[in-house]
Amino acid sequence: MDDPKAVKNILEGALLIAGEPLPAASLARLFEPPLDVDVVHALLEELRADWVGRGVELVQVATGWRFQGKPALQTFLDRLAPDKPPRYSRAVMETLAIIAYQQPVTRGDIEAIRGVAVSTNVVKSLEDRQWVEVVGHRETPGRPALYATTKTFLDDLGLRSLSELPPLSELDASHLLEIPDAPTQAAEAQFALASEILAPSADGPGAAAEPGAAADHREPGAAAPQVLH
Repeated sequence: MDDPKAVKNILEGALLIAGEPLPAASLARLFEPPLDVDVVHALLEELRADWVGRGVELVQVATGWRFQGKPALQTFLDRLAPDKPPRYSRAVMETLAIIAYQQPVTRGDIEAIRGVAVSTNVVKSLEDRQWVEVVGHRETPGRPALYATTKTFLDDLGLRSLSELPPLSELDASHLLEIPDAPTQAAEAQFALASEILAPSADGPGAAAEPGAAADHREPGAAAPQVLH
């Protein structure tokens, strides 16, 4: 198909009716013969620009491209579904933050950082939400499972990769205070993710330790991350 406008219309229609993000490679296969993926990326960037100033925006997340409501409108859009999303406990959010910034980690690593035992239900709740998964086993006695975050976790935060997580060293108090003002669930989740690991915990002194930032997934069986005490 030689008409860029017609191609963009097809891409737009596919993304608007899709119930999940679509990768450029899948969008390229909508055409016969399939389009070059680089061409699709370029047209998606044009389509993103076409929607600037509208109530909906085209964004790229970990698993592909999707249309979503503008963050500034989220307060109004939330009224379409008045049921609030589940609230997670401090233990769950601290565990998620440690996994996100230190992955891959074992339960023992998490317990060493938090200073308290990690309940099986805490890890299970994150697995049920499809935010974390087992990516391998550490080659130590007992071969404990190594946990890392998933692409669903990145999608739910509106991120393309772990490198877009806010570095802990840059999350000073003034920045943290700004994030909750943003009405998007992604911003609230990022705030919870960072603030829970930085804030002192009533659970024990180990929870306030900054575990360090990990920008990308490590391969299963990689060297164990340093656990700070």
